[in-house]
Amino acid sequence: MRIEKDFIGEQSLPDEAMYGIHSVRAVENFPNNTAFSVEWYKAVGTVKLACYKTYQKFKLAANDKFEMESLPIKFIDDNIIGALTASALEVDAGKYFEHFIVPAIQGGAGTSINMNVNEIIANASLKKLERPLGNYEIIDPFEHANIYQSTNDVIPTALTVAAMQLLNTLEDSINNLRHEVERQESSCRNTIRQGYTQMQAAVPSTYDKLFSNYNNALSRDWWRVSKCQERIKEVNMGGGAIGTGISIPRYFIMQVVNELQQLTSLPITRSENLSDATSNLDRFVEVHATLKAHAVNLEKMVNDLRLLSSDLFVNKELSIPQRQVGSSIMPGKINPVIPEFVISAVHKIYANDQLISSLCGQGCLDLNAYLPSIGHALLDSLKLLISCNNSLHKNLIQNIKLNSESNKVHQTYFNPSVTTALTPYIGYHKASELAAYMKKTNTSVYEANKQLKYIDNKELNELMKPEALIRQGYSLNDLKHLSISQKKK
Repeated sequence: MRIEKDFIGEQSLPDEAMYGIHSVRAVENFPNNTAFSVEWYKAVGTVKLACYKTYQKFKLAANDKFEMESLPIKFIDDNIIGALTASALEVDAGKYFEHFIVPAIQGGAGTSINMNVNEIIANASLKKLERPLGNYEIIDPFEHANIYQSTNDVIPTALTVAAMQLLNTLEDSINNLRHEVERQESSCRNTIRQGYTQMQAAVPSTYDKLFSNYNNALSRDWWRVSKCQERIKEVNMGGGAIGTGISIPRYFIMQVVNELQQLTSLPITRSENLSDATSNLDRFVEVHATLKAHAVNLEKMVNDLRLLSSDLFVNKELSIPQRQVGSSIMPGKINPVIPEFVISAVHKIYANDQLISSLCGQGCLDLNAYLPSIGHALLDSLKLLISCNNSLHKNLIQNIKLNSESNKVHQTYFNPSVTTALTPYIGYHKASELAAYMKKTNTSVYEANKQLKYIDNKELNELMKPEALIRQGYSLNDLKHLSISQKKK
């Protein structure tokens, strides 16, 4: 065991622990097992890597312009900066994550996140220099690992990096799903299906129209998500504690975000008002609203497919893939687990949206203390949506099977709502009488018309053709043609 100290007291830690006293205190203060996002952890490493690279450039620039002995500050030795840079690069790759012990739900505006990473980087650097872990007289988590940084600019900037990277992945997942839906749309062109409104039979439609609805919604989702980069890209890195840049070299403030942009290849920019970017987190509210809209569209789509494939339909409209055994007691039962997974996930996203909105509004004066919970919810929603899209693409949409078209067309003629196609020709009231007769006698529109004789059978056959039922609207020539035929009769 090794002993570490802070101004509160002492703490015993395992000799091999890469974390330090500040991380241990956080675990004691925030006793929960909510796992911190590895994407955010890696992004903190990326931000610190940008800081160390900027520090090196600042040191070189100062050395070119001034005599180092005459400068009022003492620069960190190159070997220490080199070790810090190498260690930050390791964190950027996800190394030492098992030593990141701070839970996602915490107090302190992210100080515990920052210090856990600072301790990991300091100890990893000590290891590289073949010094004992915890020997902070040589490499200190504050003086060295946290040089020219604050929790209040590092942690939200890292969140932005992690979110932007996941947004790129989300864009791809939406597009992949959309392409599969589009393929389904093309494969069932003009395939008749029964339309429904308010869970009651409505006028005939087609499966390509149904899938086109989903395709268009996903296209809008993709477009909106693609715009999120623009809405979230401004960061407060270099602003220090509250965005004023106090105790930070102006060179560092001006250059660190440029360094971060080069490292990440993201369109990330320094905010023109660093204190605004520190104090206000409405950009996360705005971005998450877009995520919620995508979640709504996914829920609508899977709800439809779950219903159409359910045993509630005697003549199922479609079948979805059988993914796993559905019951431990009922043999042969298969459940719609993919739609259920998506519905469960999107309701978690709705809850995250409420949490993000509420906690962003809880920001007080110059800082929002609840950034850790806000960031955890944002990244959670991004990863859930990516998972939903990937599972829908792979496990559901690819293998949807439609029932035979002939059976669906046949059933359409027994549905009283099909008489809607006749209203331009015989009027609403006569069409209603036809529909009532069909419902009462459980007969087709053809049999009902034989009894009521509201329209010529030849004309009825023309109007009941699948291509006529799904034609968009009618023309005056259609009405004129029928009126001439009726007169001849």
